[in-house]
Amino acid sequence: MTSDHGFRRLVGFGDAVVAIAITLLILPLVDSASSIGTTGLDEFYHHNSAKLFAFVLSFVVIGAFWWGQHQLFERVQAYNGVLMGGMFVWLFSIVFLPFPTELIGSVTDGIAAAHALYIGTMVVTALGALVQAGAVVRWPELQVDAASDPVRLDPALILAGLMTLALVLTLAVPSVGLWPLLGLVLSRPLERLADLRRRRKARPAA
Repeated sequence: MTSDHGFRRLVGFGDAVVAIAITLLILPLVDSASSIGTTGLDEFYHHNSAKLFAFVLSFVVIGAFWWGQHQLFERVQAYNGVLMGGMFVWLFSIVFLPFPTELIGSVTDGIAAAHALYIGTMVVTALGALVQAGAVVRWPELQVDAASDPVRLDPALILAGLMTLALVLTLAVPSVGLWPLLGLVLSRPLERLADLRRRRKARPAA
């Protein structure tokens, strides 16, 4: 039987890992800044624009994934092995993300492979989030007020699907780079559509 104290420790551990990973993103730029010398900021921005883009992108990505998990855990009061396993898969990918971030900001030869590795890492993150949401849906006793307002699996399924589609497009057409990630803007409309369909199906029963 899990305790409230144990669940708080689990969440605190995850937050600490995410905080460290998101901080590591800036270190390559800090190292580059140490060699500015007399070249000036304009030259620095010119030579490090790709690294700056990669930093901002990954900061937003990690922040978005953390926020999604935060919203889920706001509805959770306990944990089991499946939820913890999904969380550790999720954390593994978050910790790994600074590596492909550095690759897409630095490499020129093999950039397509770097893009694929970057998006592939995000696919693992999305799958980890899906396992966590699936555990909470499968075992309602993990939820707070599950009967009146249950956690839905749709958002995690949609995110994992869009991420996987982005990876497939990047592998199939390497020249598209990271542009398939723009497909993630469809997540909210698709969630609303899924919610609307669910409500329509529930009307006859009501």
